Amino acid sequence: MPPSPTPNAPTDLEELKELLKDDNKVKVAGVDVDGVLRGKIMSKDKFLSTVKGDGFGFCSTIYGWDIHDLAYTKELLVANWSNGYRDLWAVVDLSTYRRLKWEKNIPFFLCSFIVPETNEKLVADPRSLLDKVLEDQGGEGYKAMAGAEFEYFQYKETAQTLADKNFHNLKPLTPGMHGYSLLRPTLNQDYFHDLYDMAVDFGIEVEGHHTETGPGVFETALAYTDAARMADNACLFKLVAKSVGMKYDIMPTFMAKPWGDLPGCSGHIHVSLRDSSGKNIFAVTEEEEKSGGRRDAEYDDVKYLSKEAEWFLAGLLEGMPDVVPMFCPTINSYKRLQGGQAMWAPDTASYGYDSRAASVRILSGPGVKGYATRFEVRVPGADMNPYYALSAIFALGFRGIKNKTKLPYGPLNSPGVTRDTVKHLPTSLEGAVESFMAKGSIAREVFGDYFVDHYGGTRQHELEVWKKAVTDWEVARYFELV
Repeated sequence: MPPSPTPNAPTDLEELKELLKDDNKVKVAGVDVDGVLRGKIMSKDKFLSTVKGDGFGFCSTIYGWDIHDLAYTKELLVANWSNGYRDLWAVVDLSTYRRLKWEKNIPFFLCSFIVPETNEKLVADPRSLLDKVLEDQGGEGYKAMAGAEFEYFQYKETAQTLADKNFHNLKPLTPGMHGYSLLRPTLNQDYFHDLYDMAVDFGIEVEGHHTETGPGVFETALAYTDAARMADNACLFKLVAKSVGMKYDIMPTFMAKPWGDLPGCSGHIHVSLRDSSGKNIFAVTEEEEKSGGRRDAEYDDVKYLSKEAEWFLAGLLEGMPDVVPMFCPTINSYKRLQGGQAMWAPDTASYGYDSRAASVRILSGPGVKGYATRFEVRVPGADMNPYYALSAIFALGFRGIKNKTKLPYGPLNSPGVTRDTVKHLPTSLEGAVESFMAKGSIAREVFGDYFVDHYGGTRQHELEVWKKAVTDWEVARYFELV
């Protein structure tokens, strides 16, 4: 199920030619497993020929190395010496047309990847995985909707100063804890407003933009749209932030936990389903809303949710412990989860009406109108790959609807429900990968062995690199040990 098109996106080759009539080059990019955009500039003639020919060769190495271009410790399925790091087939998605205003106004398109030998979508490709998850449920009449919120620190640094300082003693953009401040953005108002304006101009509608608590922290909420478009928007917003930051010698980071003693950076995701008429499937009927909610609801917290929404929620809770690497992909991700709700980051498979202590916050009546009924999934950090995170949420939710899964327990803090009685999530990458890759895991059921073995292998590589590292903490703690 492709994303909704951006404004002025071409629908055929002739429209594309007209759109590019004054250009001589085009930038294209795909997305790797870490959510990093990998791409290049192509001549206009070459680009048009690839669109006419339904694709072009793109080196599979981007699925054979990590975020720092280090080949995976163990050779994985997509790219390896056995297949000679062959080309994948990249297919341009014309619906993603944008222009990079900060880069000579060059046209820009996203790509998805296909396995040449089978002509099938590469499921490790984040855009293709989400497309497959949404497409598989298209016959049920569901339209997946989503929104994303990012918290991220800004530093008065550049790529060069980061390297020169070896990532030590970095200077925050502003000092102090000033969430929702009207004054702090004034200190860097050109940068603050450019972030918003450039994102909107780039086809990423912004719903809210403000400071969060912490030195130099911003939060940006991206406006609700279809899930495939939201994944693109969320991935590309990071590109916008880093590109705009370069103009001002500012470096934003979407690292989950840059400071040990401060709350981390979340990447909360809001989700719902609509039917073919645009009605919110998660909402109760008007009659049920007027009469105080659904009568057969087992708990008050879910009485303003439809039965389908309750099944979706139950499926999400049941499978969440097995897909945590798709929410929290790095070693650092789990530092954010340490301390649980004390640091505003859930470490349990829990839920509750308008509860920011739960991993799934229910936004429904009586506080929210039916059309806005949705779930906020609060486990992912800002370092998430949005395609994988959304794939996990919807795959588990669809499974819950299909199986008519019952809620495993009541909402957080209801009678008999405490942190000790609900499912706990893995709080280390090692534990999360073990659950994800386990034989018979729900991750394997909904995504298949190929994806789980490949993506799980990339996370095992991350663990291997980390295990060999000697940290500043270790040196400071043990250097003088007698």
